Amino acid sequence: MERYAKIQKWSFWGGLVGLAIVLLLLLVNGQPQFQAAYNREAAALFGASGDAYTQTLEASRQYGYAPPPFGSMAIGPSILLIPMLVFYLLWPNWGATLYGEVRGAGDYRRVFSGMFWGLWVTVGLSVLFFVLVAKTMGWEFYLAANSNYWATIYDAQNAPTLAVPLWPYPALLAGWLINSRAVQLIILLLMSLWFWGWAGTVFLSSTRVIFAAAFDRVLPEWAASVSPRSHVPTGALVLMIVPSIVVSWLYAYRPDLRTLTLDATLVIAITYLGSVVAATILPWRRPGLYQGSPMARMKVAGLPLISVAGVITIAFLGFNLWRWVRDSTYGVNNPLSARYMLILYGLALVIYAVARVVRSRQGINLARVHQEIPVE
Repeated sequence: MERYAKIQKWSFWGGLVGLAIVLLLLLVNGQPQFQAAYNREAAALFGASGDAYTQTLEASRQYGYAPPPFGSMAIGPSILLIPMLVFYLLWPNWGATLYGEVRGAGDYRRVFSGMFWGLWVTVGLSVLFFVLVAKTMGWEFYLAANSNYWATIYDAQNAPTLAVPLWPYPALLAGWLINSRAVQLIILLLMSLWFWGWAGTVFLSSTRVIFAAAFDRVLPEWAASVSPRSHVPTGALVLMIVPSIVVSWLYAYRPDLRTLTLDATLVIAITYLGSVVAATILPWRRPGLYQGSPMARMKVAGLPLISVAGVITIAFLGFNLWRWVRDSTYGVNNPLSARYMLILYGLALVIYAVARVVRSRQGINLARVHQEIPVE
């Protein structure tokens, strides 16, 4: 993990370089240049003939989907895109809490700024990306290319024939604006660094939970052991790495297991919802603790600001959870995955209940441990 942290740092900067190149290519080129590049690569790589760009649009219309122009989507259906956007924006917000706890957790401003900028920089870059895609690739083309591809996945019998039988990965398409295989490959490799810099963060988040649980005496003490040489929680890493090897093998070679993971992001929202509910009722549930914090001075119409913000956030998360569970379009309302997640949470409750009994016999009251926020 110590070495991976260095890899992660370089992956971040390399990924930024790749993203900057993609955005720059979309900025300095126009739709005629992209159309010519797309037709050139479609012919060279996939043997397409004629105007592949126009064929992509026509194939989408024949399939029954007419992409709307950029900026002309109806408000009602656009609202239903919010749960899709939230589904991926949960991750930068989730990740921002990691370094808040690792470095400077006692500084509220650092934690807030990390979450704020982690979220809104992502939003800003997303908006910039879509604007440039509309300008250079053409909004109708981009939507048509996506529609055509996913039709081959979910409706193969009726799906249109694709001139370019690939998911329209924006970095790949932007790289085609440069007629050089070497440069195209470099762009793809740089953009792949976003994955390599992100993947290990899953271990960082999970090991910190295991470490905290052991530190609070819920798990055995060895789970919080830290190597004096590398200064990493080796016990927590072992508890993560060994099961992850088994799960990775099952995920790769048992496709039915993938269904169980569909609700993995949804439970992040549920976790946030629980935290928001706790924050909303804090001024009344723990008035002494709340009054001793700087937040107590912030009010709206005489009501605690944290509670007002909490009610708004509860309504927002509730709307998204309702749509995810109700609408199969989002791909996360799978009953099997929901039961799997409930089993995992139930197992966590069993572990806590057993730990509480065992620690009680050892003279440790876990209920008292969790009644107050730690000093650090």
